[in-house]
Amino acid sequence: MSHSGYRGKGLEFLEKNKIEVGNLVKVQADSTYSGILMPRYEHSDDGHIVLKLKNGYNIGLEIEKISKIEIESNPSVKKENISHPQADPSLPKILLISTGGTIASRIDYRTGGVTPALTAAELNASVPELSKIANIDTEVLFSEYSENLLPEHWMKIAEKLNSCSRSEYKGIIIAHGTDTMQYTAAALSFSLQGYPKPVALVGSQRSSDRPSSDAALNLLSAAKFLVKTDASGIFVVMHNSTSDDEIACHWGTRVRKNHTSKRNAFQTVGGSPAFIVRKDSIERNPSFGFIQKPFNPRINFNNKVMLIKYYPGLDPTLIDHIISSDYKAIIFEGTGLGHVGRTMYESIERAKRKGLFIGMTSQCIDGIVRMTVYDSGRDLLNLGVTPLGNMIPETALVKAMWALANAKDSNEMEKIMKENIALEISD
Repeated sequence: MSHSGYRGKGLEFLEKNKIEVGNLVKVQADSTYSGILMPRYEHSDDGHIVLKLKNGYNIGLEIEKISKIEIESNPSVKKENISHPQADPSLPKILLISTGGTIASRIDYRTGGVTPALTAAELNASVPELSKIANIDTEVLFSEYSENLLPEHWMKIAEKLNSCSRSEYKGIIIAHGTDTMQYTAAALSFSLQGYPKPVALVGSQRSSDRPSSDAALNLLSAAKFLVKTDASGIFVVMHNSTSDDEIACHWGTRVRKNHTSKRNAFQTVGGSPAFIVRKDSIERNPSFGFIQKPFNPRINFNNKVMLIKYYPGLDPTLIDHIISSDYKAIIFEGTGLGHVGRTMYESIERAKRKGLFIGMTSQCIDGIVRMTVYDSGRDLLNLGVTPLGNMIPETALVKAMWALANAKDSNEMEKIMKENIALEISD
């Protein structure tokens, strides 16, 4: 029998009642529940079972409070009759690259789990409206939770996009987990500056088995955006509000995930999104200026960069450890207009003597670093700290990794960090 993840009391309870994962069961406890028995995480406690209710949400039930459990049915795995979408020669082509983010998925009714729909046929079955927008080709590049992604993964995505730069695709969708989507968007923006096609990173804050899922609408809106816009470059396409009225297309270097679970977790910092997709229209932000540059791929990163959030009591010897660990650059998240305490000055001076680049951003969500206003800022400027305008700290970190890998020396790196390459610095 299948009891995936269950152990101890939980396993004994299921074996005693001849229940296995995937059974549709009725449970009597403080109330009566009906749902599919779900597998459990391997490190979970042994005192609960988990059901997926008909509304798509999961519930944990304490075994000691269950008075009765019985099988209602044992759903068999049915081979779905998925029709292959017919290519429409009048429609443009889009490539969908999966990196592990699930933007369209189906429920496995044997286990209650969610499985990604990645083939053109599965996508058509899950989101049939797609076939009316474009002909979709799909490719799995890798399958990772986004928190596990490394600069090596950014390079793999960039290399794939580079190979498609002169292809027949109107645009490219990258299915991506939301946790580190802003880092990947920045990495692609720098390493593929001037990319001649629109690229949309798309994710989902809520999985497709939940009634409030944003997966399908984000995907549909990204496809509409790619087909109908003349813009090029890297964008993050996610909900603009908690409702389904608007989907935002954020510029890749100006976007940040500002909420853990809301559907509109992603926001453009320092302004409004570059585009808004509505049901029947795409609205361009008239104040958003695009940088038109020749396509110049430079796909390389060096992760010997440290991002430090300054706080009162930060031990300055941390910088000495960074120097001895052969790091080449530090990005500070300073306070206010771009400050750190004077206790850090000697260590910063040593870092500069060793040739490290030190850039200053702000912990404030919005606004520009201005280090000439107060004495502390001017002192840091005299030590060689470089102000980075209103660059988002995470974007500055990624840019520094890219600049470090592509500059011939520290002087060129500083020049690159000051240059507005991909709208990472805005007015």
